[in-house]
Amino acid sequence: MSAATDVVTVDRDGAVAIVTINRPDRHNALDTATKIALREALDRVGEDDDVRAVVLTGAGASFCVGQDLGEHAAALEADASTAFDTVDEHYSPIVMALATMPKPVIAAVNGACVGAGLGFALACDLRVLSSAATLGTAFSAIGLTCDSGLSSTLVRAVGESRARELVLLGRPFSPEDAVRWGVAGQVCDPDEVLSSALATAGRLAAGPTAAFAESKQLLARAGDLPLAEALAAESRAQARLGLSADHAAAVRSFLAKEKPQFVGR
Repeated sequence: MSAATDVVTVDRDGAVAIVTINRPDRHNALDTATKIALREALDRVGEDDDVRAVVLTGAGASFCVGQDLGEHAAALEADASTAFDTVDEHYSPIVMALATMPKPVIAAVNGACVGAGLGFALACDLRVLSSAATLGTAFSAIGLTCDSGLSSTLVRAVGESRARELVLLGRPFSPEDAVRWGVAGQVCDPDEVLSSALATAGRLAAGPTAAFAESKQLLARAGDLPLAEALAAESRAQARLGLSADHAAAVRSFLAKEKPQFVGR
């Protein structure tokens, strides 16, 4: 099954939704139409209970190179005081949709991943990188600072000192750097990125979706809560999951020495 707009497509592979930024001739640069379409697509798959894992990728040779600077230049010329309304209207909601989606999200980074593109990839739960990908923040090169959550997610991913280096010096980094720093766990040949991401997504889609959602929430707050509050949050999450059909069925399967079949509830 496939639904499409000109600039974003949503395809289904069983319980996995593949969301593709589809401006390959512009290296998937983000104009307003693309940002709106991406925000709406992520909202739809997030609300669809039949979707139990999501892959985000880009068409062609790039993942996403961030803002379409041609459109941005026109917005600056028209009214610089409103040119950055897009951060609140588009970029932040897209990142929140990825980070808080109640199911796993994998970034299949098939090529250049820069600026907001890097922010989107880091908002996902897992990343599969092309060996040909180039990653970077890029904001300082055009006299700007972070958006798309990078001031938070990059620090979590690589630590504060390295994040300062990557943002202030604006230097790109390689997939091998990303693995060494803990940003990603898998680097593939360019033609294997999507298939590898789909294999992982398929495994996750067959898992305990409600448990994954609770785990995402706990991990997202890990650096912010004192230990006592983290323990209390874990206790509440376990109590909620203890009422789920998946937990009850999995316990029965374990006692029967059978492989559990999760239904996502």
